Amino acid sequence: MPLHIVTIVGSLRKESFSLKIANAFARLAPSSLKLEISTLHGISFFNQDLEATPPADWLAFREKLQKSNGVLFVTPEYNRSIPGVLKNAIDVGSRPYGKSSFNGKPVGIVSNSPGPLGGVSAAKHLQNILPGISGPIMQQPEIYLNGVGDAFDAAGNLTKEPMQKVMQQYIDAFAAFVERHNG
Repeated sequence: MPLHIVTIVGSLRKESFSLKIANAFARLAPSSLKLEISTLHGISFFNQDLEATPPADWLAFREKLQKSNGVLFVTPEYNRSIPGVLKNAIDVGSRPYGKSSFNGKPVGIVSNSPGPLGGVSAAKHLQNILPGISGPIMQQPEIYLNGVGDAFDAAGNLTKEPMQKVMQQYIDAFAAFVERHNG
């Protein structure tokens, strides 16, 4: 049975590059992984006052994470960091204190940008945020996808062959990483 990976898309835009990349990873993933694409449209703002009776959307998101075998973040870079909607989802999933739903889950981080830097600052911020609330973070290979603006056709298919090769290497390495950490 394939290992279940929650693939968190850090952008809300309907035609976001992050969503297209997540879908491309789902198609490229080896049969040992099943990627569930998770957008963040329905997650309400974190407010610690609501912890006594958490909203249903928080509970559903936490349960999805808890039932998974790993988490793959696919994020753009906003103002040299991660989008607020992604930070909010991490805050929701990491609570209540000491009971993070990310805890123990192997993590992969994929950043992207139409520009030349590939969202490296966003990836580095995730690497700073996640220790202490997640499981092991895959360190190698790192992946910062740049020039993603012309990587997809009108139907959302990945057409940039060099990017596809890099993504294939990454998802294959991530599958091996997740398998190691799921014994």
